[in-house]
Amino acid sequence: MTLLAAHLNDAGILITDGDRILCREPGFALLEDDGMVTGRVAWANASLKPRRIQNRYWSELTTAPLVDRRFQHLTSADIASQQLEELWRRTAKPGDQLALAVPSYMGNENLGLLLGIIMDLDIPVVAMVDAAVAATRRQYTHGVPVHIDLSLHSASLTRLSQNGQAQYERSAVIDEAGMLDLYDIWLRVIAETFVQQSRFDPLHTAETEQVIRESILDWLVIAASKGSVPMEIEYRGIVHRAEIESLEFVTAATPVYQNLVSNLRAIYRAGEIPALQLSDRAARMPGLADTLKARVGGEVYLLEPGATARGLLSRATESRPGSTVTLARHLPWDQAPLDVEIAGSQEGAQPTHVLRGDTATPITDAALVLGTHVADDERWLDLGQEMAGVSRRHCDIAAANGQCVVTDHSRYGTYLNGHRIDGSAVLQSGDVIRVGTPGVELRMIFVEPSDGA
Repeated sequence: MTLLAAHLNDAGILITDGDRILCREPGFALLEDDGMVTGRVAWANASLKPRRIQNRYWSELTTAPLVDRRFQHLTSADIASQQLEELWRRTAKPGDQLALAVPSYMGNENLGLLLGIIMDLDIPVVAMVDAAVAATRRQYTHGVPVHIDLSLHSASLTRLSQNGQAQYERSAVIDEAGMLDLYDIWLRVIAETFVQQSRFDPLHTAETEQVIRESILDWLVIAASKGSVPMEIEYRGIVHRAEIESLEFVTAATPVYQNLVSNLRAIYRAGEIPALQLSDRAARMPGLADTLKARVGGEVYLLEPGATARGLLSRATESRPGSTVTLARHLPWDQAPLDVEIAGSQEGAQPTHVLRGDTATPITDAALVLGTHVADDERWLDLGQEMAGVSRRHCDIAAANGQCVVTDHSRYGTYLNGHRIDGSAVLQSGDVIRVGTPGVELRMIFVEPSDGA
């Protein structure tokens, strides 16, 4: 009997026995009139048969019929069940048991359905753990860890507490920031490069579009170590070549990367040292680690392939036969701690003024308070008494320890670039603070001092 561990992330469902990665397949299904195939075979037909492809059945795991009328006899649960059954049949031996690491985009209803599928398949699951917790095997001394992973359609940022163990604190699931979103961006950039350099449009045919999709990961590996990436596509016996600057991959992905940065900055409180733990998937994205380090600060730690499943396997506490499996959100550490000593500094100028409308108010060591009631002994930016969702003393902005910090005092929340902060956050020039409903927006700006000022 062997205990196996599976990481259920639809960008690459992975099963390991601890020594080897036994399988790694994407959450793709190809629905044909006479049945379905899943995994790599389906992925290989993603551009060839797009109307028959399903790739949201893990992230939207339900028992509702598929929208496509041709396949309304199927549900996402049916597709997930078939893929899981095939993976288990290929990797497990009689008597083997399974521990599951599940992503944060799966809610309680999804997890309940997942366990029902597993019971129907007669797969002996003995543990189910949050994936970010499973991946975090060591304490980040002096730092605050956030685990970053990408699925097909979203990115997950999971903040972990460290009170004697790795423990889930909270997470943010960011839509339109997944692997497929990045692939679609890079697909267009690569196609434009071929058109410009060889007058060949690889998006003109489904076959050559599929070639790009299957080659992107290999090209990203080259981009990580070299300044440019040579590319070639063969079509009807003719080889078309082009070369793309590695930096173009990073530039094209900037909107997605900036979305991650904005969410991370709202997760961290002022004075905390970020310990950014990237899954191997996230680590392969060109320029992502450097962007996060520059814009969020702290230190970045890159995990090896299979780290989540292996971390689970080494620490999983097996349930007794017949007992109910519930989601665990904490595990002990089993590796030596890391001392996060380098705080790092965020890119971007420290703001000097708060701009509301056409009026700029200086930011100083004395806190500038935002609220509905003015106090005589404090610097105030009066938001008016009729503003819904604004507290009497809602938040304040001040320069402290070489940083500009916003601190929330309200029960309604203060929002940094659209994301609710967790108590406090460090501000950069260009940031937008929003308070109230529908809200007042205030922009952080940097004003160059005049000569002699």
